[in-house]
Amino acid sequence: MPGTPPQRNGGPTLREVLLHKGYLRLLLVSALVGIPVSLAAFGFVGLEHELQHWIWESLPKTAGYDRAPWWWPLPALLLAGLLLAPVVTRLPGHGGHVPVDGLGGPPTPPRAVPGVVLAALACLPLGAVLGPEAPLMALGGGLALLAVPAARRAEQPELVAVLGTAGASSAISTIFGSPLVAGVMLIEAAGLGGPRLIALVLPSLLAGGVGALVFTGFGHWTGLAIGALSLPKLPASGVPDPGDFLWGVPLAAAIALVCVAGQTIGRRVKAFTAADTARSNAAWSTAARSNAARSNAARTVLCAVAVGCCLALYALLTDRSPEEAALSGQATLGALAADPAAWPIGALLALVLCKGLGWSIALGSLRGGPIFPAILLGAALGVACAPLPGFGTAPALTVGLAASGAAVTRLPVTSAVLAAALLGGEAAAAMPLLIVATVTAFITAEALRGRPGRAGAAAGVGRAADTP
Repeated sequence: MPGTPPQRNGGPTLREVLLHKGYLRLLLVSALVGIPVSLAAFGFVGLEHELQHWIWESLPKTAGYDRAPWWWPLPALLLAGLLLAPVVTRLPGHGGHVPVDGLGGPPTPPRAVPGVVLAALACLPLGAVLGPEAPLMALGGGLALLAVPAARRAEQPELVAVLGTAGASSAISTIFGSPLVAGVMLIEAAGLGGPRLIALVLPSLLAGGVGALVFTGFGHWTGLAIGALSLPKLPASGVPDPGDFLWGVPLAAAIALVCVAGQTIGRRVKAFTAADTARSNAAWSTAARSNAARSNAARTVLCAVAVGCCLALYALLTDRSPEEAALSGQATLGALAADPAAWPIGALLALVLCKGLGWSIALGSLRGGPIFPAILLGAALGVACAPLPGFGTAPALTVGLAASGAAVTRLPVTSAVLAAALLGGEAAAAMPLLIVATVTAFITAEALRGRPGRAGAAAGVGRAADTP
C-alpha cells in the first residue's frame, strides 16, 4: 500500500498505517482529488439528464405529440448505435468495458476517459437500458490518475489502485443516493483484509464525502438534476409477517433467475458483437483489421436497434410511453414506488419482459452500468406479485429492491445497504425481510451461475481477481 511503513513481523499495525506521513499525504491528495472529479462528474450527469429530457420529452412535444410515440425508440437507438460504433472500434479504451463484465477491474487509464464519456453520452440519453454508474466510475478513476505522473504510476501500481478507487468513489458518491453506499461497495469489492482494507477505504470515503458535498452544493446552486437513485415517496411498511416471508423468499429467487438470465444473454451478445476482434491477431493485415472493425461496428448498431425494438414493443403492448422502459429506469422506479396502483399487472409484466430483454442486449453491446435497470426490473416484478394473498406492496417492493441488487452486483452487503438507503424511514421495519431477500437472491444467483470458472466470467462488481 503506498504511503505505508515497511512491513515487519507480519505487517504494520493499523495505527502505524494511519499515522504514517506518506499515508496522511495520500488522504490529503484524495480529498483534493475529490473536488475536480466531482465537478466533472456533476457536469457529465447534468448534461446527460438535459439531453435525456430534450430527446424524450421536449422533442416529442415540439413534434406535436403529447408523449413519445411507440416508434420513438427505433430512430433514437439507431442513432445511438451509429454514434457508439466508431467510439468502440477506433478510440482508446473502446468506450469503456462492456457492461456485462460488471464494474470491477483496474482503474481506467486517463487516455481512455474521452472515449468513455463519448460512449456514455451516445447511449444513455438516447434510451440505452443502462445506468450511469459505470461511466461515472471510469471517469472518476481516470481523472484521479491525472494527479499522478505516468512514471510514478508505472513505479507504484498500488498508488494507481488507491487513487483510481478514490476517484471512482468521488464520482459515484451521490448517484446511489448516499456516499455510504459507494464506501460499502468498495469495502466489499476490495478483496483485502486487515489494515490494508482500512487503508484503501479511508481515501475512498474521504473523496466520496467531498464529492457528495460538491454534488449537493452545485445541485442546489444550478437547479440541475444529478440523477441520484432515490424514492421520494414509498408505500407504508409495517413489521414483516409470516406471509411476507412465505412469498418473499421464492420471489427473491425468481428475481435472481431473471437477473442471471439477462446477464447470460448479455454475455452471448458480447461474444456476437466482438467476435471478429476476438479472432484478430498480430498477423492480420491492416485491411483485415479494418474489415473486422466494420463488422463489429455493424453488429453494435444492429444490437442498438434490437434494444429499440424491445422498447417499442413495450409501448405497443401496454399503450404507455416507451420512455418507461427506456433509459436507466430511475424516473420509472420513483413513479412505480410512489403510485403502484397506477400500474396494471399486465403492464408490469410487459415492463419486465421488454425492458429485461432490452437490458440483456444492451449489457453485451452498448456502454453504461448494469445496476440501475436491474433494480427497476426487480421492483416491477415485486409489485406485480404484491396482490398475492398475505403479501402486500411494501414487502414486495422491499424484496424486489434487495434481491435484484444482490443478484446483479454479487455484493450482498452493498445491496442490502443500497436497498435500505432507498427505503429510507421504512427500512428499519423492513430490515428482516430485506436481509433474507438479499441472502436468498445472492445464493440463488451464485447457484445458477454454476461452477467457479463460469461464475468468474459472469457479470458483477466484486470480481476479486480483477480488483487491485
